[in-house]
Amino acid sequence: MHSFVWHPYTQMNEWPDFDIINQGKGMWLYSTKRKKMLDGVASMWCNVWGHSKTELVDSIIRQSKQLQHSSLFNLTNDKAEALAEKLVKLAPGMHRVFYSDNGSTAMEISAKMALQYWHNIGEKKRKTFVTFENGYHGDTAGSMSLGYVPGFFSIYKPMLFSTIRTPSPISYRVPHGYSYQDYQEFCLEEIENVLKKRHDVAAFVIESGAQVAGGVVIYPPRFQKKISQLCKKYNTLFVLDEIATGFGRLGSMIEYKAQQSMPDIVSFGKMLSGGYIPIAVTLANKKVYDAFLGQYHEMKHFFHGHTFTGNPLACSVSLTNLALYKKNKIISTIQKRALQFSKRIDEISSLDIVGDVRHKGMLMGIDLVSDKKIGRPISPKKKIHQKIFVEARRRGVYLRTLGSIVMLVPPLAISEKELDFLLDTTISTIKGVSKNIGI
Repeated sequence: MHSFVWHPYTQMNEWPDFDIINQGKGMWLYSTKRKKMLDGVASMWCNVWGHSKTELVDSIIRQSKQLQHSSLFNLTNDKAEALAEKLVKLAPGMHRVFYSDNGSTAMEISAKMALQYWHNIGEKKRKTFVTFENGYHGDTAGSMSLGYVPGFFSIYKPMLFSTIRTPSPISYRVPHGYSYQDYQEFCLEEIENVLKKRHDVAAFVIESGAQVAGGVVIYPPRFQKKISQLCKKYNTLFVLDEIATGFGRLGSMIEYKAQQSMPDIVSFGKMLSGGYIPIAVTLANKKVYDAFLGQYHEMKHFFHGHTFTGNPLACSVSLTNLALYKKNKIISTIQKRALQFSKRIDEISSLDIVGDVRHKGMLMGIDLVSDKKIGRPISPKKKIHQKIFVEARRRGVYLRTLGSIVMLVPPLAISEKELDFLLDTTISTIKGVSKNIGI
């Protein structure tokens, strides 16, 4: 079949054809060419319960018979209202919910909200954003500016706004001359130096709990808390991205609560609808929200909106999804599966081409290297991304890499048996590839 689809983050010249997925059931994807594959990346990190979850499908069907879409411009709908109330109760310190339909947009909204906050209260010089090096917040222009991964985005630099980037607390390939503990302190000192010297900072923006697409950098204990304290000390807005790390991925429903770090603005997405319909949200505290109130002629209201903002289908399935979180005690299940992950770390680390394994909750990054002693990443010329995908697919698992890092990000409700299969297959895949890669 001739395809007219252009695939994301894919060198189209490398792939003669693609698996056509025509069914999903539980943790498995079914294609027209192969029987089935375990969804090892939760369909791009968003699936919670697996595919074709009856309660979620029924929620979409019921809502589609009642109201498919209605604008949120000077109107509202019952599902958007109910979900916003639910989210404010779930997220400590938050006061209002702004709807969007993907994580990149939610982070654009965060940036615009932070910038306009300072404008509205009369501090118009506050225009600079401080972010982590190698962070990732999405693929639109604003989110690329906030989360600049050079390997992804250097070609687009002319269209991006500048930010101040400080080092993040990597535990692997720590710069020469530092212990890991020393490097953490250095990172915090760099942040404080910027916030102390610069009086034009609008916000400090980071992913909450871990940098995911930026290399699976998991923050050490109390690190994020210390950043939030610095933001408060220097009167800077603290903006968090929980698109990929919230709602259980790292083991906590609200990651910033677990990190004891209170943001002014926070965004959620991906798993909010269980992975069934696109939706994202940006929440703000009362201080931020109140700065947008005034008379119309003052032009303080927030200048942002989308066609499908507050879509009732997405809000309905999200409400059902959150009810399932509580009913099925999914956070408790995640903690058990996280232990299952951790028990295999030594085994994975011992593989010939594995330099490091980083893990928290239902997230694991396996750093593949050409030299274990110095931690040299495998050259892109080796096409490790393609080899891992093809070998894992042959063994019945859908895997993707980020460069030379194998990502394991399964649906949160994966069973013990299925997670063992995922881990076993990942290990056998890496072994199989290492024999043929020519390192």
